[in-house]
Amino acid sequence: MKPWWTRVRPTAHYLMETEAHVYALAVAASVLLAFFPFFLVMVALCRDVLHWPAAVQAIYLALHDFFAGEQGDFLVRNLHDYWFQPWAKVGVTSMFLLLFTANGIFEPLEVALNRAWGVTVNRPYWKNQLISLGLVFVCGALAMVSLMLTAFNRQWLGQWEAHPGLRMWIDLALFKIAALPVSILALFLVYWLLPNRKVEAARVAPVAMWVGLTLEGLKYVNLIVANALGRKLEREYYVFEHSVTIVLWSFVATLVVLAGAHWTARHGSADPLL
Repeated sequence: MKPWWTRVRPTAHYLMETEAHVYALAVAASVLLAFFPFFLVMVALCRDVLHWPAAVQAIYLALHDFFAGEQGDFLVRNLHDYWFQPWAKVGVTSMFLLLFTANGIFEPLEVALNRAWGVTVNRPYWKNQLISLGLVFVCGALAMVSLMLTAFNRQWLGQWEAHPGLRMWIDLALFKIAALPVSILALFLVYWLLPNRKVEAARVAPVAMWVGLTLEGLKYVNLIVANALGRKLEREYYVFEHSVTIVLWSFVATLVVLAGAHWTARHGSADPLL
């Protein structure tokens, strides 16, 4: 058996190629465009349709989980304050912007996954948009399931008397228990359905799990570097600090997803590292 580093080297080399960075930047830009409309729609659904304050708080908890420190506080504060503006509403424009930009995430991602699998012909644009739209609704539904489970847990814990710090820790732990399997399932669907070729489900399921765990680990890296990174971005980008933060972490997360696809395409499901 070859040493593990000789097997990892081709994927590491792939991540250093310009092509992988172009795909990751394209996905990150689409994430930035879809970010605020997505959370506006989710909050509107939980607040105005379901009339469920606990689910709204679960959305804020999710934002704090993804963005540590002042960045998370800024995003939650602005998302909350938006609804107190006299013109604040989620209309057709917000929904169209969300669908259009979310579809834009999957367009470069399909091309990147096709290249990882050695597929030279991409789907026609309309087919890509149909599959992307389906993935948008499925991933949105999975996110909603995760938030609902978190909201149920928060309501259940609300009946207990506990120290605020302990309560926050339990809330976050229960959110992660609910969110991690949902994230892994969403990754599995992307790996399985998005490439323009038949992909064996058993082959992509293990890598979806490992990529999901790696992305979860990146959140703890963010906790460590958030303050230092925030100060640097504030000096360099000023009012664009938080937008750049979203782009940077989306870029890194996309590279992790592409690394998983490249690894899976090179190794079968029997690979011991999977």
